[in-house]
Amino acid sequence: MRQGGGGGDGVSPGNVPVCYYGAGGRVSATLERRVRAAEVLLRCAACGLAVLAAALLGADRQSRTFFSIQKVARYTDMQSLVILVIASGMVACYSLLQGARCLVSIIRGGILLNRPLAWAIFSCDQVMAYVIIGAVAVAMEAALLGKTGQVEFQWMKTCELYQRFCTQAGGGVACAVAASATMVGIALVSAFNLFRLYGHGKGSSK
Repeated sequence: MRQGGGGGDGVSPGNVPVCYYGAGGRVSATLERRVRAAEVLLRCAACGLAVLAAALLGADRQSRTFFSIQKVARYTDMQSLVILVIASGMVACYSLLQGARCLVSIIRGGILLNRPLAWAIFSCDQVMAYVIIGAVAVAMEAALLGKTGQVEFQWMKTCELYQRFCTQAGGGVACAVAASATMVGIALVSAFNLFRLYGHGKGSSK
């Protein structure tokens, strides 16, 4: 498979295909397969974790009776949890689509050589990583206030009243944290796939 111009350097001796990485360097076909397999696994993991986070938060509710008045705690009572559910759903859908794209690429045996497409994937991965990280940060701050309260503002420790709700919400936030870490890994892989496309030109100019 032709990787670019430059005196036939796109193919290694024999029948082992290579792709360029860095200034004049190369990545073996074995490493290429490992990177692509890692990308698929990361995207599938991000999808699963985001779905689990959204499911745990969306199904989280607990009812308590105060002076014959029943009060039901739901994730919709906290805007930070609503934002996290939406962000988790976005990450899940995006990761599912990108995971399918990676699987099709592996089955067809193609290598990402289109720079505009690589830039688009890299940019989208960066945006989704920032979205889920920001949502997680806001949700964790709200969860901390619910756990510890705020004496100065006379905010009570709501988790003492809704322990089961807070426990399940904590599990959802933990899954979202894991999903955000996975998205960071995906962003690194997409950066690798993008910037290695600029290595051949540097190497051939020496």
